[in-house]
Amino acid sequence: MTIGYVARLAGVRASAIRYYETAGLLPRPARIAGRRSYDRSMLERLAVIEFAKECGFTLQEIRRIFQVSGSSAPISARWQASVRDKLAELDAQTKRIAAMRALLERAAKCRCLDVEECGRKVIARRRGVKQPSGA
Repeated sequence: MTIGYVARLAGVRASAIRYYETAGLLPRPARIAGRRSYDRSMLERLAVIEFAKECGFTLQEIRRIFQVSGSSAPISARWQASVRDKLAELDAQTKRIAAMRALLERAAKCRCLDVEECGRKVIARRRGVKQPSGA
């Protein structure tokens, strides 16, 4: 199959396929008369790459999922390890977002007249001194 045909079937751009090859996510294809020639397994690999991207994995993380580094572990074991790491990352982001939301909701109540007043309230709050609404 040509790169254009694979790209159409996979729903990606030909340039993405070339990039994935350069990035080490896809094997170098055979060449026939100087043109790339792909087999059906390329569609399956592209499907996994696109799925992993939808899950939020970076290309470097996807490369680790694909790598068979001297181990006979199935891809499912690499998926499970990567998923555990990604879920922990999402949990940390969720906590950070909740903290940011609380700070933003507090900032939305700010009634300070100038930066200095706002700064005093921020300092006092960090020291544990209860302040009226605002920063």
